[in-house]
Amino acid sequence: MRLRAALLAAAFAALAVLVAAGTLTGLDQWAVDHLMPGASSSSLPQTTVESIVPLLGAHWQPPLHAFAEIWTLPASALPAFAIAGVGCLVLLRRGRRRAAVVWALAWVAGLAVELLCKAALTRPALYANGVHLVGFDNAFPSGHTIRAVLVAATIAVAWPAARIWVAAWAGIAVVLTELAGFHTPTDILGGLLVAALLIDVARGKTPEAGRTRGRTQ
Repeated sequence: MRLRAALLAAAFAALAVLVAAGTLTGLDQWAVDHLMPGASSSSLPQTTVESIVPLLGAHWQPPLHAFAEIWTLPASALPAFAIAGVGCLVLLRRGRRRAAVVWALAWVAGLAVELLCKAALTRPALYANGVHLVGFDNAFPSGHTIRAVLVAATIAVAWPAARIWVAAWAGIAVVLTELAGFHTPTDILGGLLVAALLIDVARGKTPEAGRTRGRTQ
């Protein structure tokens, strides 16, 4: 498990370097041109308040973008951390104090990685119809992706019977994050690597998870 975590961390670091260097800009630009049918016409980045308050900066056209705004709402900052808090409280009430603390720390670590990387890493400009999409400049890694996967993982730990449903929700949310133009493929891959690393470490620190898997407490 330590080896897997090390490999995930190394893969994320390598991806971050490639994104910053512009090596993968062609891939992201191609995705902007061909794989974002639900992208909004707005090229303005979200403000800090808009990124925190659900739907405050939402755009409702085209319809796919509007659907994605609603579907991914649980992965927005405030709803996601509320879900995480409830999940950790449930674990505490069931006597799984270690698991509650570990998963809470995983959420804090995910937020820290997202904020630090977005502050430090600026990718080469991406364009749509000649317009600089400034919202993508400091969008690596995708916080929506990190939170969607962690929401699913936290719910699966707290309520094992729901794990299939939340896994399906998270998978669709990640796909919509790209199709709706929220994030580029490299942003999403970065988010998946961060989430996978945090989940791997959390599971390694909570061996009781294996014994409770499948229970519907």
